[in-house]
Amino acid sequence: MTVLSRRAFVGGLPLALSAAAAGRRLTKEEDQFLEDLSHRSFLFFWEQADPKTGLVRDRALADSGTPDRRAWASSAATGFGLTGLSIAADRGWISRADARERTLATLRFYGEQSYQEHGWFYHFVDSATGARRATNEVSTIDTALLVAGMVTAQEYFNKDADIVRLARLIWDRIDFQWMLNGDPALLSMHWKPEDGFSKNHWDHHCELGIMYLLGIASATHPLPIESWYAWRRPTVTYAGHTYISGAPPLFVHQYSQAWIDFRNRPEKRPPATNWFTNSVEATLAHRQFCIDLKEKFPGYSENIWGITASDSARGYVAWGGPPATRQIDGSVVPCAAGGSLMLAPEVSVPALMEMRRTFGDRIYQRYGFVDAFHPTNGWTNKDVIGIDVGITLLSAENLRTGKVWNWFMRNRQIRRAMSDLFG
Repeated sequence: MTVLSRRAFVGGLPLALSAAAAGRRLTKEEDQFLEDLSHRSFLFFWEQADPKTGLVRDRALADSGTPDRRAWASSAATGFGLTGLSIAADRGWISRADARERTLATLRFYGEQSYQEHGWFYHFVDSATGARRATNEVSTIDTALLVAGMVTAQEYFNKDADIVRLARLIWDRIDFQWMLNGDPALLSMHWKPEDGFSKNHWDHHCELGIMYLLGIASATHPLPIESWYAWRRPTVTYAGHTYISGAPPLFVHQYSQAWIDFRNRPEKRPPATNWFTNSVEATLAHRQFCIDLKEKFPGYSENIWGITASDSARGYVAWGGPPATRQIDGSVVPCAAGGSLMLAPEVSVPALMEMRRTFGDRIYQRYGFVDAFHPTNGWTNKDVIGIDVGITLLSAENLRTGKVWNWFMRNRQIRRAMSDLFG
C-alpha cells in the first residue's frame, strides 16, 4: 500500500472551473500549488492513521513521515480522513483498492468493535485499540464529523456492499432523540459515563449544521425539522459585512460547508438564510479584521492573515474574530484561509501562496502548512492538527472540482432532508 509519488501529479492537470469560485478559473500555477498542498495534506491521513483500525491521530509533527508517538486519535479527524481517502483514490494518489481497504478497516472498527453509547462515539481514543483517552466525552459534534466522512465514503464506494452496509449500520445506530436529553429540539453537547449529559446544548450558530442535518436525515431516530430552526442566530456586522455568527473562530463557518452544498439553497423559512453566502461574508469580514490589526501586529497584511482555533505559543486557543479575542498575539493560522478556499478563493488562494513564498520551508512541510506561526517573532508550531489539515484538504477539493459536495449530497437521506429544509 504505497502512496504514489507527489511529483507525478503536480503538473499537467486540466484546470477546473470551480462553481464555488463563481466563474473564477484557477491559473496553472494556482492549480499546481493546490495539488501539492492537497497531496501533502492527504499524507497526514495516510501516514498518521492506524492501518488496522483506520483511526487517525489528532496531531503529529509537521515534518515527520512516521507515526507519531502520541497515540491519541480523533473521531473528527478520522471523518476528514475517510473523505480524504475518496479524494486520494479519485486523484490517483493511491489506488482505489488501497483506499477501499483502509476505508473498510475504519468502518469495521466503528461498526463492530468500537465502544459506543446509543451510537455516539468518544472524542479521543487510542489509535490502535480505540480505548477511551483520559476522561474525554462521548461527543455529538465529533461523531457527526466522523459520520459525514462515512456518508461520503458510502457514496464514493456506492457499489461496495460491505462499505455501504457498515456506513448505514453506524448512522442508523445513532440515537439522536436520546441525545436531546428531554429537550424538544436541541442536542446535548456530550455525555460522560461519570456524570451523564452535559448541562449545555447546541443552541447557537457554530459548526453544528452538519450534526443537525445528519440528525434530521436519520432513517431510524430522526430529529424534528424544528431542530434546525431552534438554535440562536446572532448577527455580526464588520467592515460592511453582515452575517450570522455565534463564535469567533473562522472554522465554525467552514466545517459543515465541507460536506453540505448550500450554494443557491436558501432556507425555506424567513429570512431564507443562504449559509454559503453567510460563510463567504464571514471570511471576507475576517480577512479585513486581520488587516485592521496591522498597526498592532505588523505581520498581518492583505495576503498574510487568518486566525481560527489552533495551537499557539501558549497552548491551544479558540481565538478568532471579529470581535477580537483577548488571546490574539499576531500569530497566523493557515487553515483559516485553507478552510475558506471553497468559499472565497479570490482572497484565500493568494494568501496561502504568499505564505508559502514568504516563509517557505519554515511553515510548509511534509503535511502542508504547520498549524500556526508568528510572522514577525519567529515562533513556529512544530505540529499539524488533523481537523485543520482536513478542512484544508476538503475545501481545496471543493474549490477545484466540487466532488466532496457531490459525493455527500448524492446520499438519498441527505437529499430528502435538504429538500425539507431548503429551496
